[in-house]
Amino acid sequence: MIRLNNKNKITRHFLCLVILFLSKECLPQGYNSTFFLGYNAKARMSFTDTSYSIIPETRTIPFDYTQGNISDENGNLLMSSNGIFIANATGDTMLNGEGLNPGQFADDFPAGLPIPYGNIILPMPDDSTKYVLFHQTGDYNSIATLASPEIFYSVVDISMNGGFGQVVSKNNIAMTGSFGWGLSACKHGNGRDWWVIALNDSATISYKFLLTPDTIQFINSQYMQALSHIGFAGQPTFSPDGEKFGYTSGDGFTGPWLMAANLFSFDRCSGDFMLDTVINYIDGNPGFGCAFSPNSKYFYFSTTEHIYKVAVDTPNIGATFQMVAINDTFLSAPPVFYTNFHLMYLAANGKIYISSGSSVKHFHEINNPDSAGMACDVQLHNVFTGVFTFGVPNHPNYYLGRKIGSVCDSLTSVNEIEHDFKFKIFPNPNNGNFKIMYLLPQNKAGKLEIFDINGRAVYSQNLPQWSTLQFISLPKLSNGIYAIKINSNNLSITKKLIIHHE
Repeated sequence: MIRLNNKNKITRHFLCLVILFLSKECLPQGYNSTFFLGYNAKARMSFTDTSYSIIPETRTIPFDYTQGNISDENGNLLMSSNGIFIANATGDTMLNGEGLNPGQFADDFPAGLPIPYGNIILPMPDDSTKYVLFHQTGDYNSIATLASPEIFYSVVDISMNGGFGQVVSKNNIAMTGSFGWGLSACKHGNGRDWWVIALNDSATISYKFLLTPDTIQFINSQYMQALSHIGFAGQPTFSPDGEKFGYTSGDGFTGPWLMAANLFSFDRCSGDFMLDTVINYIDGNPGFGCAFSPNSKYFYFSTTEHIYKVAVDTPNIGATFQMVAINDTFLSAPPVFYTNFHLMYLAANGKIYISSGSSVKHFHEINNPDSAGMACDVQLHNVFTGVFTFGVPNHPNYYLGRKIGSVCDSLTSVNEIEHDFKFKIFPNPNNGNFKIMYLLPQNKAGKLEIFDINGRAVYSQNLPQWSTLQFISLPKLSNGIYAIKINSNNLSITKKLIIHHE
């Protein structure tokens, strides 16, 4: 058990503070609103709940594969890390942020570590000023792989150095061993703490750590009953609702590439995995990119030449396995490289973006990942970034709440505000324009409806579960009193709305 300095502990009631007046049409929103692009020429992909923008920028920190970053609840960048150093909001080195992952391996990659999902940044439970970076490196002494010999963690106090943050504890060893490349995290069922998961270098054993307000504690290891992969590197990932866990693994050292999609149910209270299915497939190509759909019903995975999906909420999961895209011969130039399929990223706008293994200037996009079959609408190389990009950010679902009714749902006083179903309207809706701030229950989608005095619905709008702020622009309505209602997960709440046109 590792003790953490937590003198400034406060409850998470800061979430009830009013969100800044941001327009979803042009400004990013949320902890996961930023995707850094490029390692020479650089750009930033910023997300709202419905769209994105790509803007060239100048910053010090480059990114290869490894990219951890986090913004505040309003979408303002706080920090990022490429596995070599931690950068502040300006993109330059944070105070005491240099020298991550000591050793020759990190020294050989000054532009960022070549490790997919090689780090992840989590808010310290019950402390709004502290953040924990979990990170890993490589090992030249490993015979068959470049497996990570340690799982490190470093602690940042964002309130220091005039709000630009300072690394107050660095390169602490959470565990030594031989770990595969790729870290993942999921909220504990109490809605406060964090599970952090690493796999061994053959992707057959999981190692579970728990981040609480006071400690980083190793809980246990578990045999995963998955296909052994010599030198695992990939994107182990949790579904947005925290109920599923998946990753792909494979072996091509003894013949054609034998790939496997490994799917598990996850107990957010105990941290136990239960194997749902292992889908074996051979298409002659390697691959380890994967992502869940926003509604957690579909798991997408790929090789360099094909994208597959499987429905995870059916009794016979393997029977729903299908191919949804085939790589074409499109060249992204200059230089001339094919836009194959590589890493996947579920963005804040509810779409999945797919990078290519050759560092090209285009992304693929899955427009409707919540839709069944081919209706998911895979668009090949339709997003032009303007800069060469390999990796994708490692963003867990920061908005997942407690598991209501579970044996570990014992911190309701901490989570009542974060997952209070009441919503706030601001400013006064003159001329029919206003914003709402809301927190939907248990990460479920919702619907907003407005009724006139006779109970007739005059407006409706879907509310995505990955957003907490919406800009509403009503059609021309008469002055008067209306009822505004939010429905989600068989629950509802209604407020009075007064429309006044000047």
